[in-house]
Amino acid sequence: GFDGSALVGSWVQKSNFININDLSFQLQKNNEVVQQSSTQSMLWKIDDLIAYISQFFTLKIGDLIFTGTPEGVGPIVINDHFEAYLEEEKVLDLRIK
Repeated sequence: GFDGSALVGSWVQKSNFININDLSFQLQKNNEVVQQSSTQSMLWKIDDLIAYISQFFTLKIGDLIFTGTPEGVGPIVINDHFEAYLEEEKVLDLRIK
């Protein structure tokens, strides 16, 4: 990692969701869906990941855990427009400069 190496969208409270192990998410690039999946497709449940990781690292409120990405990773160029959604809520909207 390096400064600016990961985009982070709006923060959404866990309590807003009934089941965090079945959340849909989507990334659009220039109005085309390039990544789409669900937390249901993850190999391990979110609470299990947190319990395991905290055996080796001190986790505090606000820490982020990056678990990987669904297929669809590709090149980014100037003027690309990205929008990300968690369930139906837009959590990221940016244009590459």
